Amino acid sequence: MSGPSEGKIHLGKADVYVHLKGKSRATVTHIDIELDELNEIIKPGENTYIGSKDGGVFIGLKKEMIERAEKVSGKK
Repeated sequence: MSGPSEGKIHLGKADVYVHLKGKSRATVTHIDIELDELNEIIKPGENTYIGSKDGGVFIGLKKEMIERAEKVSGKK
């Protein structure tokens, strides 16, 4: 993990859960990352991709999501 650095905007602390299949309506086991601010970038119902990196994961963004992320960060 690289931690805080130039060009990284801190959104807040997320709650992260392993959501088990068959519990709380999950049809497959998956990871939930719960942080309201993420919905300003990735709207409910949209899909993207995730990859791993040392110490964590990254979420890849589609063009329209990148535009929203840049607005949230104050870049645009």
